Parts: sequence; structure tokens; C-alpha cells
Amino acid sequence: MVEQFGIQLLQMMENAGRNLALLAKRILSVEDEVDALEDRPIVVLAGRGNNGGGGLAAARHLLNWGAWVQIVLTHPPTELSPGATRDQFSILQNMDAPLAWAEEGWELPPADLIVDALIGYGLSGDPRGRTADLIQLANSSVAPILSLDAPSGLDPTGGHLSVPHVSATATMTLALPKRGLLQPEARAACGQLYLADIGVPPALYEHFDLEVPPLFARDTVLPFHIQDGTAFLEE
Repeated sequence: MVEQFGIQLLQMMENAGRNLALLAKRILSVEDEVDALEDRPIVVLAGRGNNGGGGLAAARHLLNWGAWVQIVLTHPPTELSPGATRDQFSILQNMDAPLAWAEEGWELPPADLIVDALIGYGLSGDPRGRTADLIQLANSSVAPILSLDAPSGLDPTGGHLSVPHVSATATMTLALPKRGLLQPEARAACGQLYLADIGVPPALYEHFDLEVPPLFARDTVLPFHIQDGTAFLEE
């Protein structure tokens, strides 16, 4: 998308973040009530990479829509991935958004929803350090968990579950379902599955000999299910 079409990572991240925020609204069952999101407590857990950047973008939209959002990062600003993720963080700083960093002995505040944007497709080995701590805290919460692209600790290619890994209530994956999400061992960790648009041009799919119809003609976030290792969009 970047090299052939000139679609920048920040654009894709913004699409992912907005759709994640929209899905968060749906999960909280407030999409039909104009003011219902106001002051609803949401915790966004963000890693240092692009997955974390998508979570930061979602946090900004939720803040704009009136939610009470606490953003918890695994790493300080100097250790965030340069470029799009750091740009998303800077915007939140300029907004005086509530930003915090995971520390030893720290506990998650009460929330109606936890957004998991800790690790995406860049998973390498078992989660460690503050990332592992936040995964365990999220799992111990009574709040539902919405994961971005894949539950943190799940290998989105092979479906292997690391220790620890997020046990999500719902997972919103991007563009097309990841192979790892289709594996039987991954299903329980993913919860309800959703597919979200990030602006992939049809010509990109054609380049890889993929026959992909206009999936998002009716909505930019769609539920899907797995049957016999194949993903099917729900009517």
C-alpha cells in the first residue's frame, strides 16, 4: 500500500483507529443514543508499535465523542516507534489526554471496556515485561476486552497462543482475516470476530491474485465467523 499506491501508514492507522472506536461504541450498545457514550469509562492499552498507534487513534476518537478514556502505554514516548505511532501520541499530548505508563504494582482503573492494542502482527516470542503485566491485568478485569487485529499474544499467522495472551471478548482484524485467527486453538482467545476497512485498493488484491469483492460496501466494520477453517461474513 505504501510502496505501490502511496497510501501512508498514518492514513491506514487512522482508519483502523476510527473503526476500532466505532466498534467500541457498538459493544457498549450506544450507537443509537447521541449522548450515551459521555463519561463511559474505557481503558486503552497501547504498545510501542503500529498496533499501539491504532489504539491511540481510537482513544482520541473516543475522547472526542465524550468517553472517559484512560490510556496506558507499555513504553515511554522516547521508545515508541518513530513515525505514525509517535505522531498519534503527540496529538494526544497536545489534547492533554490522560496518559499513563505501566509500573510495577499498578492496577487498571474500573472500566466498562478495555481496548487491547498492545501487540499486533509484530509478535516475536512470548510477551514480556510491562506488556505481559498489562495482558494479565486485562484478563483479570471483569470488563469486556476488544482487541485490535489479534488478541495480544496470539500469533496472527500460525495461531499459536503465547503465555500470557489476551482472552478477548471481541477482535477487530484489518482488511482480511488473518490465518492465525482461523485456527481452532485461537478461537476462544478471539471472541466475536469483526473485519474492518483500512482502505486497501482492489488493485492490491489483484496484484496477489486474490479475488476479493467490495467487502465494505454496506459498512466499514463487519462481523464474521469461522466454519471449517474458512471465514464467512455474517449477513
